[in-house]
Amino acid sequence: MRLYVGNIPFKATEDELRELFSQAGEVLNVKLIEDAATGRLRGFGFVEMASEEDGKKAIEMFNGKQLMDRSIVVNEAKPQEKRRTGGGFKPRGGYSDKRGDRR
Repeated sequence: MRLYVGNIPFKATEDELRELFSQAGEVLNVKLIEDAATGRLRGFGFVEMASEEDGKKAIEMFNGKQLMDRSIVVNEAKPQEKRRTGGGFKPRGGYSDKRGDRR
């Protein structure tokens, strides 16, 4: 089960999160998200637990828990929604009468 972990202290490391979440079960992967431009941590990341049971246990154990000086948020990660591309403006060109009919 993939978990979203938010409000992570900027000083936290992937190893520290792995150690913390291993108290709930087997941790497969930990990824802290960095800002692409600066390389600094953005304060959130993902922890992949080996099973749904371990994931649910981790949510119960760590959601709202203090990590360093911050209260972390832990919940099941949801797939990222696809962003809509383009806009609603579509130039038509040509002459239109009052009703919008092209001539």
